[in-house]
Amino acid sequence: MTENNPVDHPDHYTRDDAIECIDAIQASMRDDQFEGFLRGSVVKYIWRYKLKGHPTQDLHKAQWYLNRLIELLEGTPADV
Repeated sequence: MTENNPVDHPDHYTRDDAIECIDAIQASMRDDQFEGFLRGSVVKYIWRYKLKGHPTQDLHKAQWYLNRLIELLEGTPADV
């Protein structure tokens, strides 16, 4: 069971404590498609970080997606 963390492991992104949404998305895509998804997510969170009332949380989320992209490109496992 993972502890709720709004950046690394949000409760609303996990179904039945079994798989996180990000892992299901990755499993449904080729690596190049998932790379594009991660890049888009980085841009999305940086684009709107001042608009939702939690600017540093959104910047940490952008950083999380960037780290995941780096791990994908380096072939290292994601930090879970």
